[in-house]
Amino acid sequence: MKSSINILAGIALALTTTAAVAGAGHNAGHGGGHAAMMGTPGLLANADRVIEVSMTEMKYEPSNIEVMEGETITFVVRNDGEFVHEFNLGTESMWQGHMDEMTTMMETGMMTADTVNHHKMMKAGMMHDDANSVLLEPGQTAKVTWTFGKETEIGFACNVPGHREAGMVGEIGFMTH
Repeated sequence: MKSSINILAGIALALTTTAAVAGAGHNAGHGGGHAAMMGTPGLLANADRVIEVSMTEMKYEPSNIEVMEGETITFVVRNDGEFVHEFNLGTESMWQGHMDEMTTMMETGMMTADTVNHHKMMKAGMMHDDANSVLLEPGQTAKVTWTFGKETEIGFACNVPGHREAGMVGEIGFMTH
């Protein structure tokens, strides 16, 4: 009987772990496998450079950033605007795939023009905690540390409904060694 309980506990643990890993893969970058092509989450201690990024209404400063393949960069992202903004490393297809989730967050009150309701997001299982992205209220600062992969099409954008469409997009270019 004891071994049956241990086997059942092991199966439950395996299922829970599989679900958690699958969920993490979905959350990792709003597009799962796409994030792996553009690089991987980096460690702050291994950062080659720190780049400060300011977000204001419908723009980033700087709006163009040069990186090298394999470089680890810590982005210190500040929301200097009056509205909620997002810094999301990704591709156009990833941002398109993320649009419905962000719209749902607005429509259900998880996010308003100037606030993020983390409690509502947690209750709905829609935490915005991806390694390649931060969602910030006015005045907040956060860090994103990323190790860039092979040269690929990548940029950064704000996926709050209407913001990317209004031009809140930045470009990442790859430098040669």
